[in-house]
This record gives sequence, structure tokens and C-alpha cells, in this order.
Amino acid sequence: MTEFRGLTWDHPRGRTALEAASVRMGGGDTLRWEVQPLEGFESAPIEQLAQRYDLLVLDHPHLGDAIAGGSLQPIDALFDATQVRAWQDAAVGPSIASYLMDAHLWALPLDAATQVCARRTDLVPEAPTTWEDVEALAERGLVALSLAGPHAFLSLCSIAVSCGDDPGSAPGHLFDRPTAERALELLARLALRVPERTTSLNPIGLLERMRDRGDIGLVPLIYGYVNYSSPSLAFGPAPASEHRIGSTIGGTGIAVTARCEPTPALLQHLAWLLDASTQRTFIPQHDGQPASRAAWTDPEVDAAAHGFYSATLATIETSWVRPRIPGYIPFQSTASAIVRAAALGARSPAGALDEIEERFATLREDHP
Repeated sequence: MTEFRGLTWDHPRGRTALEAASVRMGGGDTLRWEVQPLEGFESAPIEQLAQRYDLLVLDHPHLGDAIAGGSLQPIDALFDATQVRAWQDAAVGPSIASYLMDAHLWALPLDAATQVCARRTDLVPEAPTTWEDVEALAERGLVALSLAGPHAFLSLCSIAVSCGDDPGSAPGHLFDRPTAERALELLARLALRVPERTTSLNPIGLLERMRDRGDIGLVPLIYGYVNYSSPSLAFGPAPASEHRIGSTIGGTGIAVTARCEPTPALLQHLAWLLDASTQRTFIPQHDGQPASRAAWTDPEVDAAAHGFYSATLATIETSWVRPRIPGYIPFQSTASAIVRAAALGARSPAGALDEIEERFATLREDHP
């Protein structure tokens, strides 16, 4: 009998389905899930966690450090090519492509999420479709921003994407400078009128405050949580500019660490979690947010989620994938603090963008 240890994040969406499913392990093996706060999931060093756990629930930007440190086993070394191709074909948006690096798949896409728009239907009856619509609502004091942790930087990236940029794709710079200036100026204008004491709230805190109080009518870019979808709190497409919807994919994958010696029972269990039937039934029935397109397009799953999946499908299908190079996670944390300071008027937008570009250039020089 083998006892496996897994680490996930401490929210019903992150833990309930995994804990409920663990009792299904066969072969006499056991799987015990432990949890860390959302902030740990977003920024904790993967190399350290991989020394203590057999399975890690992680986000794709951690892959650069994890692979460089030899912390993970390639998924395609554990499952046959036919199975891996089937998962690739089944995944919604880039939720599996984001875990493909160096010709290997490094995590199984259990959960799919991207930044979308959230609104209280009593305060904002009609969903905004453009950033101009969002600014009009902000003038009425109805708009909050997701700026805590890494989210200020991710919001900047998504607005830039909506304006036609592809951050990190061009050699020599992270952003197209005029586009980034436009995006940061927009964030700063919106930040002038956000409700008090909202800029330090993570997405869970914002959604719970939106649900429980009447002072937030809209968050234009926030990671979608099906758990909060209701007739009074609706999710919809992220705002678009003249080019496209802009959104940065998140979600989670299950990675197998280098220390793990997987048994047939463990591999069978992981495959079961990604099975289309499991994704359509067990996962959403246990507070999860599936990564299978079959679940996102299932009318019964969508109806039970008050239209969450159909309303946000177009956004996740076109979402942007962040860089996955060693050192990206600390860069993202620092860049977000810089963006947050600029958005809140504590430093100049030009100086903020200069520093972000300098730090990104250093990151690329260190890890070409």
C-alpha cells in the first residue's frame, strides 16, 4: 500500500472534488490532500513544495522554475500518447496548451478559469461589452478592480491584449509601449472611483463582498468562480476593445512531482478525474470548475451554474497564456506591485512601465 500526499488550494473549488474523489482510490493506495491559501498557490516556490508532496495543483506560470529545478515528471512519460492526445482535444481554451513546454505535457488540466466580467444584476442590469461601457459605470461609483497580489499586472496585460498586444511575444520588450500606456491610463482612471477598501481584496474577497454587500456593481476583470454564480451575481465576457476580448488564462493543473513513484492505481485515479463523464458530473457536483469543453458546453451543467459556462466560453477560448520562464513568478509579483502603485497614483505610469520593462529584460537575459 502506498500513501500519496497532494497539495491544492483552500477554497471549495480547489479542494472539495479532490477530497471527495480521493476515497475512490483503488489498489489499497491512499491519497491525502492538504491545502494552502490562494496567495500561496499564486506565489509559493514550486521547488520547495515538490520536495514534500507527490501531487501539486499549480498554475502554468510556475512551470519555468519547476522544470528548471527538475521538480516535475512529464505527464506524457506516465500516460500513452493516445490518452494525452485525447486530453488535448478535450480541453477548453488553452487550458492544456498552457502546460505544454519543451515538447512535454507537465500537468493535467483539472480546472479551467480565466478573467471574466462579474456583475450584480440589480446594480448593473445590462452587461458592459467594451471598456468605454465600463468607464461609464465607473463614473457612477459601481466598478471595483482586482488589483491585489498578481492581479494588477494581469489586468494590465489583459487590457493590453484587448487592444491588440501580445505581451512577451516580441524580442526586446514585454509590451507595445503605446498600448501599455493606454492600458495603464485606463486602469488609473477606473481606480479613482473604486469603492473603499477593495484594492487589497483577492478575487474571492471581491466576489464575496459583491455578493454580500451593495457597494460593488461590477468587476470588469476577475477570475471566474462558478461557485459564486447566481441569478443576482452574473459572469460574462471580459470587456473588449476594438481588437478582441482581453483575458489572461488561469485555472489549475495537477502535476506529478519528481519524488513521486506513481502506482497504477494513482495513474488510473488521475485519468478518471479528467474523464469527460467525471468532468461533466462529479467535478461540478463537488464545487469544481471543469477543464473539459464537454462540461463547458453541457446544457445541464450550464443551467445548474446559472449560465456561467455559456456566458464565459468565448472569453476562455481566446485567452492569453502568460510567459513560463524561470523567475517569472517573482517578476509577476514585483510587476503587479508596480502597476498597483501606478494605478493608485503613487508613481508615474511612464516610470512604472520603464521599470517593468527593465525587470523583464533582465529576466530574459538570465533565462534566454
